[in-house]
Amino acid sequence: MTGTRLIEAAAACEHEAQLQIGAAGVTKPQQELSQLARIGISLPRKLLDQLDAMVAERNLPGRSQLISELIRHELADPENTQESGVLAGTITLIYRAESGRVRHALARLQSEYLPEVISSQHVFLEEDKSLEVLLVQGSTERLNSLCDRLRSIRAVQQLKLVTTRTLLPPLHAHSAAEAPEQRKAS
Repeated sequence: MTGTRLIEAAAACEHEAQLQIGAAGVTKPQQELSQLARIGISLPRKLLDQLDAMVAERNLPGRSQLISELIRHELADPENTQESGVLAGTITLIYRAESGRVRHALARLQSEYLPEVISSQHVFLEEDKSLEVLLVQGSTERLNSLCDRLRSIRAVQQLKLVTTRTLLPPLHAHSAAEAPEQRKAS
């Protein structure tokens, strides 16, 4: 660790200690402090700069508050906590389009989830990145599974699932046996 990093780390620790002092100048009970856990993460420098800019824009005392807020937001998302049901929505991906390998992996996954992936739209972005939007409908479990599998592709930088309980109208006959009956009725 460089001298500058040590000074920054010491200042951050001092800042954290100051945050633990209440308005009346009394420290939080030791039990509350023991409920805190310290973690470390590695981020690309550009992402860290964006995080710091967001902390400054929101006038937050430090990164921990923003990161905690972002985690709470994801955990509180009702679509992330529901165990069953059918949802319709979109999965938006931003990924590095450095090679055909990434596009091949995305296409392979979409074919594995063919009943859930209704359509996709792809556009090239600047800086050798791509944006892809998948229109999806399926069980909560299958959509979450698809998102987890997409996130596991190393080049995927951002992924967001946005859903609704309002479903798309039926696009296909439910089974081959139903199709002839439906034709006779019409």
